[in-house]
Amino acid sequence: MNSSTPVVRRALLRRAVLLLLLLLAAPSLPAAEGETTLLRLQGSNTVNADLGPRLVAGLLTAQGYRDLSLQPTDVMDEWRLVARAADGRAVAVQIAAHGTGTGFTALANQTTDVAAASRPINDNEAKALAPLGDLRSKDAEYVIGLDGLAIIVHPGNPLRQLDLQQLAQIFAGDITDWQQLGGTPGPIRLYARDDRSGTYDTFRELVLTPAGKRLSQTAKRYESNEELAQQVASDPAGVGFTSLAAAAKLPMLALRDGEGQAIVPSEASVATEDYPLARRLFLYAPPDHRSDWANRLLEFSQTAAGQALVQQSGFVAQRIVPLKITATAGLPPAYAELARRAQRLTVNFRFTAGSAQLDNKALRDVERLAAFMRQPENANRRLLVVGFNDATEDPARAALLGRLRATAVATALRHQQAFPSEVLSLGDKLPVAGLSENGRVKNRRVEAWID
Repeated sequence: MNSSTPVVRRALLRRAVLLLLLLLAAPSLPAAEGETTLLRLQGSNTVNADLGPRLVAGLLTAQGYRDLSLQPTDVMDEWRLVARAADGRAVAVQIAAHGTGTGFTALANQTTDVAAASRPINDNEAKALAPLGDLRSKDAEYVIGLDGLAIIVHPGNPLRQLDLQQLAQIFAGDITDWQQLGGTPGPIRLYARDDRSGTYDTFRELVLTPAGKRLSQTAKRYESNEELAQQVASDPAGVGFTSLAAAAKLPMLALRDGEGQAIVPSEASVATEDYPLARRLFLYAPPDHRSDWANRLLEFSQTAAGQALVQQSGFVAQRIVPLKITATAGLPPAYAELARRAQRLTVNFRFTAGSAQLDNKALRDVERLAAFMRQPENANRRLLVVGFNDATEDPARAALLGRLRATAVATALRHQQAFPSEVLSLGDKLPVAGLSENGRVKNRRVEAWID
């Protein structure tokens, strides 16, 4: 392994910066008699390897605690974040990063207060945790940021684009030579996350399962995103999937889902969730049985300070920024006209599966967009919402459903004292994905624009 590769340098720098933020030049605090455990955070390695400790440290600092120190325990990927209250009392937060599934198991066993996840809770987990309340409700599920599963290759690999079907065939072992993809002849070596990882769960659900594939047994498996990226960086024949935050400066392939256009993972394409492998990062806590400190962490994660820490960790924060979209050939005329006169905002509104109801992220994004429109610099600007639907046999029905979705967003915005000037529908005219279940969810969206 070459420690001079960009991805290794970035991983080491991020960890060093985190430790500097936490240590604050103070000596480490040993476990003290009478030390109070404020909070237990268990789950995703993607979240808890870096972002989780940052959020906890930010919360404690905001609450007036001092002398913060992140201390490893005897168990790999587990830490104690210790601090002192203003009155000198010693406190600690326990943090573990063993994979998304372990967080939900710990909630069920009541050995954690909050579960960090890099995928949504699944049906079996939600059912097992039902005695603690509805873990899919807005009160339990908090999106803390966004990430993209980056498909990474060695810097010397000339390949720059794949469709999801090809990607599934590669990781299933059906395509085994780069020449089959138009590249330099040679074997393909696979790098994947381990079975406990939400990163792997997301890849399986978005890539392998829709294609009816399973991960090849030849894939080398890793618990850490950073370690996987390091291995690909040193292997000219390697290809892997990892967190966008861990990919650093390695080549990231543009991906195309069905009829959608090939999209490169970027802050903008992940923020809007247009990128085929964009994903949400979560904190979950039982709505009916949770501590005051769990509440404080969940709420802090949604603040500007919390979102700044998301960005510092290399993920994509939930912040609204105007983007200028270039009107290119092939765009629907109404969309090209919109691109000429307005700017697209880095937020898309999506809906609960099989429902016309806004999902939990969209409900909070309505509040964010309303606050954005209340900023003085936006006082004289107009807000537009544009609805889309997936392809149906009836274009008129697609246009109607797109308008109904846009109207639902406009209504929610009005309740927050933000008033869209236009409500438009482009129906099925501009799909960003194919006709898989996940693709249909991505196509059923509402965009926000400002002029």
